[in-house]
Amino acid sequence: MSAPRFTTLGCRLNAYETEAMKELSAAAGLGDAVVVNTCAVTAEAVRKARQEIRRLRRENPEARLIVTGCAAQTEPGTFAAMGEVDAVIGNAEKMRAETWAGLAADFVGQTERVQVDDIMSVRETAGHLIDGFGTRSRAYVQIQNGCDHRCTFCIIPFGRGNSRSVPAGVVVDQIARLVEAGYNEVVLTGVDLTSWGADLPAAPRLGDLVLRILKLVPDLPRLRLSSIDSIEADESLMQAIATEPRLMPHLHLSLQHGDDLILKRMKRRHLRDDAIRFCEEARRLRPDMTFGADIIAGFPTETEAHFENAVRLVEECGITWLHVFPYSPRPGTPAARMPQVDGRAIKDRARRLRAAGAARVAAHLAAQHGRTHRVLMEHPRLGRTEQFTEVSFAEDRPEGAIVSATIEGDDGARLLAA
Repeated sequence: MSAPRFTTLGCRLNAYETEAMKELSAAAGLGDAVVVNTCAVTAEAVRKARQEIRRLRRENPEARLIVTGCAAQTEPGTFAAMGEVDAVIGNAEKMRAETWAGLAADFVGQTERVQVDDIMSVRETAGHLIDGFGTRSRAYVQIQNGCDHRCTFCIIPFGRGNSRSVPAGVVVDQIARLVEAGYNEVVLTGVDLTSWGADLPAAPRLGDLVLRILKLVPDLPRLRLSSIDSIEADESLMQAIATEPRLMPHLHLSLQHGDDLILKRMKRRHLRDDAIRFCEEARRLRPDMTFGADIIAGFPTETEAHFENAVRLVEECGITWLHVFPYSPRPGTPAARMPQVDGRAIKDRARRLRAAGAARVAAHLAAQHGRTHRVLMEHPRLGRTEQFTEVSFAEDRPEGAIVSATIEGDDGARLLAA
């Protein structure tokens, strides 16, 4: 009996959950099937999911085709109406062993074709932990799921539910197992990482968890955060940034824009000066800190002056790794009902933002020439510095090892070492 084949669209958390589904479906004995784990972050993501489903059906005419993930959760009817689809499974259901057991036992009989319940009623997360998802050098640990905020452009809370946290003891135990298995770096991941702990007894904060991990797992060489909301950074997290060299000096920030009026219309909880102050403080505490950030170009009502504030923020915050998202209206969100920016202007602004980001990357790479970095090897000739900058090596190094490397130059995209 052949094993199910999985296709993952979207974020790192989706990829993590795909690994869990592989284990659950294997344990259930699910046979010839294709599982598509979808993304719903934009209308374009949903379009690509439907396109991928049609392609997979053409290539696998006899296999059972199962659709799950955020788009399946937010638009189950869309996928149920597709003739190519045999089953639609919600985000909560996909992480349950009984779901896969039911699919394996009686796929075409009594099993419901659409299994999508109210995600807002889910109160727990990460019941299925994956030890070692990632490369052989870096493992990802899900500590949180869902989001309690309602940004006007975002559909994700309706795909993921409200915020819920994995207890600290469970997280620490998993990381200890990963270190024992030989992993040199662990990345904490979630939908809204800085909300971790709010639903747990005594409401601990993300910084408390970071300090606890570093104290209780002393052999962990590197701990990294996947993405944070800077306005929610707590005192313990700032303490960890200042005092814990094993917490990597790289933070990816959910900023979204650099103009106060647009931020308010997005229903963000910070203003531009808040973002600038955070970056200045984090860099004061940790001078080698680098930042990544998400910025949306062409949000509804954005004028050229608003956009210029977003461009300036890249420089004022000292952002190195810029992720630019051209705005596209997401049906069901308040922003989709706001006055839209012309599509050509959105495309042009996204291009200009990316150019500003490319200039920042070039400056960062040039500044590393002649410096020595500790590099975690992801492949025999490719690794990353503590600041998450890629380094290409001329000769093989042990995969998974942390090696010392002097930077000789760059190729415009990554650093070069002997």
